Amino acid sequence: MNRRFFAPALLAVAAATALPAQAQTEIQWWHAMSGQLGEWVNGLAAGFNASQKDYKVTAVFKGTYPETLTAGIAAFRAGNAPHVLQVFEVGTANMMASKGAIVPVTEVMRQAGVKFDLNAYVPAVAGYYTASNGQMLSLPFNSSTTVFHFNKDAFKAAGLSVDQPPKTWPEVALAAAKLKASGHKCPFTTSWQSWTQLESFSAWHNVEYATKRNGFNGLDTRMAITTPLHVRHIENLANMAQQGLFVYKGRNNSADATFVSGECAMTTGSSALYGAVKRNAKFAGGISTLPFYPDVQGAPQNTVIGGASLWAMAGKKPEEIKAVAAFFKYLSDPQVQAKSHQETGYLPITAEAFTITEKSGFYKNNPGTDVSVTQMIRKTTDKSRGVRLGNFLQIRTIIDEELEQVWAGKKPARQGLEDAKRRADVELEKFEKANKTKS
Repeated sequence: MNRRFFAPALLAVAAATALPAQAQTEIQWWHAMSGQLGEWVNGLAAGFNASQKDYKVTAVFKGTYPETLTAGIAAFRAGNAPHVLQVFEVGTANMMASKGAIVPVTEVMRQAGVKFDLNAYVPAVAGYYTASNGQMLSLPFNSSTTVFHFNKDAFKAAGLSVDQPPKTWPEVALAAAKLKASGHKCPFTTSWQSWTQLESFSAWHNVEYATKRNGFNGLDTRMAITTPLHVRHIENLANMAQQGLFVYKGRNNSADATFVSGECAMTTGSSALYGAVKRNAKFAGGISTLPFYPDVQGAPQNTVIGGASLWAMAGKKPEEIKAVAAFFKYLSDPQVQAKSHQETGYLPITAEAFTITEKSGFYKNNPGTDVSVTQMIRKTTDKSRGVRLGNFLQIRTIIDEELEQVWAGKKPARQGLEDAKRRADVELEKFEKANKTKS
């Protein structure tokens, strides 16, 4: 054997085998999903990680929607922002105004060389997160809309039809009276009261919630919640509260648990409550459209988007941007989307995911699960496209505070709404002034 000849070759082989495997590029995804939805998010991260070997995404729960947004902003200012931040729709205008803090989704995909077709996304969903120049700013993720949930077992016990649930607000009041008479202590409640009873209510009736096309057409938008229709609706709910037909269960999604437990028989809230009802409720749940007033011309129109989107944070390395792009591509996969839609009740963000679900017979086998989709795919108007306001989180808090005064009988509906408008307009003026200064 010629040892001199083989030695260099052996050394080369040894050196090659000693080289470490190429390290994965790791990215962090901060989110606000807990409980069952937290398991869903962790499952998506695990699915992506298993689908390829180049990248790894770590899902990190950061608290409620407001807490996650606050944590993300603080982390960016400190120079250690996550790669992907989940932000609920209330924070969209503020994120759009955060120049230099985010990278638009279309730009992320371009930099990574990943094919990206805006037309693949459901227009009513994608449009909310798309700028006027056609650039998608954030990736629609857990998009939902407001629907009417009802307890079929409670309905049967009260002599109400489960096949013809209330479609109008007068019918809701009548059903609540029958439920109370049958012994139900919480006939009707609601989650996210600003979203369901004012924001979606306005779009559903084709009236403005705020001027300037609900904030889409300019920073100088102001609230429009003191019309006779808005006052009438809040007065009706206040009367129901005084009669024990409507029971307020707290802010945000606090009321969800009282519906799933069977304590409350009817609720207006997110379509994503479907997953929790299916998994945890000990009764048959039903889903119907958001109630409306039949004498209002143009109603019902369409409901508005809720939930959250995913924002790519700025200041990341090229390989990390590629990882984010690959993750966004995976989340947009029609099969992944269809599975998520069917598990959670969130809207499918792509048209193909809706088609897959429809062809599978899911809607036929699970009546009501298509309500959220049909409410959102209706043609929108200038008044019903959605709501995009600066300082929206503060505005929702103001509305919570004022409506709580109304439900408690401490303020009449008109005064509560007028006070909410006055205080909210101050927040809008602050946002306008701050962002005019930036530009």
